Amino acid sequence: MKRIATLSLVLGMGAAVAACQNPQQVIANKEDMMVAAGFKFVPANTPQRQQAFRTLPPHKFSREIKNGQVFYVYPDPTVCVCIYVGNAAAYGTYRNNVFQKNLADEQQMTADMNAMNDWDWGPWGGYPYPGWYY
Repeated sequence: MKRIATLSLVLGMGAAVAACQNPQQVIANKEDMMVAAGFKFVPANTPQRQQAFRTLPPHKFSREIKNGQVFYVYPDPTVCVCIYVGNAAAYGTYRNNVFQKNLADEQQMTADMNAMNDWDWGPWGGYPYPGWYY
């Protein structure tokens, strides 16, 4: 029972932290990771670019082939009204970075859960009873 309550507490804290970021911050963080992986920022600043921009699904990667080369395109109508363009190597680096970040986040959550196992419930009247009624 103690582990379930601890897990619930940690997951609740994680949800609260995630709720602190608005969608623009989440998109901006994703775009920062794309630039770090080698994607190039291209603004939709001409009528031709804007027309082509509107045909792409927003906030989703599209795989495009031009002159026999594979490119990945990510349009952002929310933050910058631009596209991010990268080759297969940049896309692979981005995916690896996302995996590493998710792994690090999971390891941090596990460390936080383990730290809660050692918390002293004594001042609160013991765990979960007496004094803790849900």
